[in-house]
Amino acid sequence: MGQSDNKPHEQLAQLLAADMDAVNALIQTRMASKHAPRIPEVTAHLVNAGGKRLRPLLTLACAKLFDYAGPYHVHLAATVEFIHTATLLHDDVVDESAQRRGRPTANLLWDNKSSVLVGDYLFSRSFQLMVETGSLQVLDILANASATIAEGEVLQLTAAQDLRTTEDIYLQVVRGKTAALFSAATQVGGVISNASDAECQALYDYGDALGVAFQIVDDLLDVVGDTKATGKNVGDDFRERKLTLPLIKAIAAADDHEKVFWKRTIEKGDQQDGDLEHAINLMHKHGAIDATRNDALAWAKRAQDALATLPQGQINSLLSSLTQYVVDRIV
Repeated sequence: MGQSDNKPHEQLAQLLAADMDAVNALIQTRMASKHAPRIPEVTAHLVNAGGKRLRPLLTLACAKLFDYAGPYHVHLAATVEFIHTATLLHDDVVDESAQRRGRPTANLLWDNKSSVLVGDYLFSRSFQLMVETGSLQVLDILANASATIAEGEVLQLTAAQDLRTTEDIYLQVVRGKTAALFSAATQVGGVISNASDAECQALYDYGDALGVAFQIVDDLLDVVGDTKATGKNVGDDFRERKLTLPLIKAIAAADDHEKVFWKRTIEKGDQQDGDLEHAINLMHKHGAIDATRNDALAWAKRAQDALATLPQGQINSLLSSLTQYVVDRIV
């Protein structure tokens, strides 16, 4: 298979292979613990489980976009991955998840206490890495992102099973729990490279829009995805009573009879055989799936538009292709 046949994130990984190797080496070094061997055990279980390493790749790519020649893009990419891994450890505890990336979760193999505390350790490690760059602006961006992620998760918790949840609240949740780290990952790549304020804002806008599109597509794939392709069961969000965008759109358009159904299945959690199929039919009936798809495409277009003012070339082209790849999963 030629490079042109590979997915955009795979092409980025090939192009940035040397930098990514340095990131992985730094991650292995910094996740070590002299006094608590459980920390590297739990961390390695998740870090070594695979995944696209998309967020650190974005940081490396955005630094490469401006021909950064220093060492600290590696620190920042590792920082982003540590923050992401910490949030996954905490999320699996909150969601009581049993599987992550096709493997048993850390909280299942060890316990909730270990997952929470190791997540805290990784957050601390991420701040150590940030400080080593010597950039207060970088520290400000990533610290704000960490707070925004936690805020988004708490907002999602309080909005869960609440049929009054609006699309604006959903977007606030998504911008917190997902897009905040995407936008921080892209923005700090520009900051460390001494890009202009306007260019750093464009990088932020790209990461923010890409993150929103990414999450909307994930939510849509939970309804219309192929289990073999996604590795996830269709309808998990419905079963967990998560108010994702297609669900919110269908509920907003529901008649009185349909509202009774949504109140029983989502608010009260009384789900029966056939309810998932009925829920999906209602989403189709009210055009919620098509409308959600259009929203994802619109956010992808916003991400591509943000790249227009940035240096052109192979990296820019791959970042644009990545945006298209995210939404191509549902087109």
